[in-house]
Order: sequence, then structure tokens, then C-alpha cells
Amino acid sequence: MGVPEPAYRLHDESSAAARASGPGLTRYFAKDPTEVRLSVSAVVRSQPGGREILLMQRSDNGHWGLPGGYLEAGESVAHAAAREVREETGWRVQVGRLVGVYSDPARQVIEYADQRRVHAVNLCFEALARESGEVETPGEVTGIGFFAWDALPEPFVPIHRVRIEDCFGGGGAARVR
Repeated sequence: MGVPEPAYRLHDESSAAARASGPGLTRYFAKDPTEVRLSVSAVVRSQPGGREILLMQRSDNGHWGLPGGYLEAGESVAHAAAREVREETGWRVQVGRLVGVYSDPARQVIEYADQRRVHAVNLCFEALARESGEVETPGEVTGIGFFAWDALPEPFVPIHRVRIEDCFGGGGAARVR
């Protein structure tokens, strides 16, 4: 397994900055959800017991965060987590333990550019990077890299910090928040 440099860019910085400052931003801590969806995310370690985790930079708001997304019909949560990591980062992973379930509506309502406000119930897994490949959704991502879990790049998706803290400091038990 070849671990990439700490971070690399997939697109021109100026176009990413323009998207991050435009009207179509994804906003966190929204209110009044219009729908509920099941989502997954993964804290992907570069090596067993490693301190470095795989992050991706979102094209819609410029924030760095964990790879993840919504479940598709007929899909298991473990398969969805592996698929989302592969699509957004190109990395094939081995999905491991459940880190936690995150459903607090005070933290988990996300407003998208199309005005949908989704209450995302998230299952976060720990995973291990196995093999790098090509990003399958390049329009969603402007950067990918491995970073020390306690030295995260900014700006960072605020609802992802607690998942990373639970992964590294939770004592191995899944958290429900």
C-alpha cells in the first residue's frame, strides 16, 4: 500500500475557492429538516494503529472531512462505507468496527444548495486503507490526503470532529450521539 503525500489537489485552487464562496454552499447545523436519510462515513487509517487518517476536501464548500455519503437501496452499511470511500478518494478499504451512531438533530441537519434540509443519521466506521485508485466522483472532491488525526486541515467539517475523537479516544466501544 502506498500512502500518498499528506495532501494533493485534484483541481485548480482558484476554481475550488470560487465554488467555496458561491451561493450553493452546503451548511451545517441547519434547522427544520425536510427529510431523514441514513448515511455512513469512515475514519480510514493509513496503517493499523496509525495516527494518520484519510480526508477529502469537498468541492461545494471547501471543507475537509471524512469520506462518506448516503446509503443506496439494497445496500449494507459496510458496503456503503467502502463504496463512498472508493468513489470520493479512490482508496479501497477494509471496513472495521462501528465507531458510533450520530443522530442528534442539533448537529446532524445539513442544508444543501437545493434548499433540502436533511437530518442525516450517520453510522461511522473505522477502516483501513488497502489500495489506492482513481477518484470516481471528481466533481465532489478538490483534494485528498492523509493527515494526523490531531492536526486536521482547515476549514474542517464541524460534525466530523466528534467522530474522529470517538474513534481515537472512545476506548473501542461504539458511541451513540
